[in-house]
Amino acid sequence: MNPHLRILLLLAAAVLCQGAPLAGELRCRCLRTVSKVIPPRRMARLEFLAEGPHCAVPEVIATTKQGQMVCLNPAAAWVKLLVTGILRSSPNKL
Repeated sequence: MNPHLRILLLLAAAVLCQGAPLAGELRCRCLRTVSKVIPPRRMARLEFLAEGPHCAVPEVIATTKQGQMVCLNPAAAWVKLLVTGILRSSPNKL
């Protein structure tokens, strides 16, 4: 078999083998976070992902009413207040 063809087949097989991990997504979803305040009235959804095997840091992801997803800095004071308030009122809101 032609060596170039072998390399091409190996690369194609490697690409096909790169599926989702068996245990779900095993990486952080947020590459960058923002600390800038986003008014709660602009948010449609707030998602809190605790640290775990998928990511070493907690992640807070806000989805605006326009559909934009924004990763919030979980160490920002306003984000802590927002998450704490939601957790106290109803754990099902996250």
